[in-house]
Amino acid sequence: MHARPPAQITDAPAPWRLRGRGYISLLRFPGNSTAQDAFVPPSLAGRRSGSRTAWMMFVDYAHSDVGPYHELLFIPGSFPFEDGRRHLSISRIFVSSMDSVVNGQRNWGIPKDLARFDVRYGDDGIDEVTVRQDGELIAGLRYRSWPLPLPFSTALVPRAWRTLGQHRDGSSFIYTPSANGWIRPARLLEARSNPALFPDLAGASSPLSVAVPRFAMTFPVSTVLPLSIE
Repeated sequence: MHARPPAQITDAPAPWRLRGRGYISLLRFPGNSTAQDAFVPPSLAGRRSGSRTAWMMFVDYAHSDVGPYHELLFIPGSFPFEDGRRHLSISRIFVSSMDSVVNGQRNWGIPKDLARFDVRYGDDGIDEVTVRQDGELIAGLRYRSWPLPLPFSTALVPRAWRTLGQHRDGSSFIYTPSANGWIRPARLLEARSNPALFPDLAGASSPLSVAVPRFAMTFPVSTVLPLSIE
């Protein structure tokens, strides 16, 4: 049963339909880095695939089931889940809306936390994102994009590659977002973070980034299974 969230929080069960813009960056970490394992929940600790690549996304949602909000997330790699498959999993995520925090945790087990975002879009193609919590820096990012748009659709991506899993409150949440829109080439010019609040980006390189100037996305109802690992 879908329990009601606390008073004054919008109750927004899945599915969600969202529209917005953002950036997606592939990150590569050195072999001696432990940054990818920071913030992984205990039930998944030590179970990440050995890949040194990870994903980071900044998203500016102009429309969602809980209104507009900003988001910064980190995906360290894939983990085994209760459906017998490995899935990518979000280990750290900040959003600018408490409605998004509460509903994201309830609907998909996503470990959302609240933060303040300062987002500046430049006319020269350089965009800046600064994320803080209680005055402390979480991350500072600078991107550059170029006006060469191409259409995209996740319908062309195998379902297994875009299915995510989360562990939360004794349950395993498995969900497969879908999206379509436009992408264009981009570069992550600068990435700094506070390792106490976000994975340490100091040693990471970014061999690939794309800007997503416009997208529409659906977050479906999760498949929820009991945890087999405590």
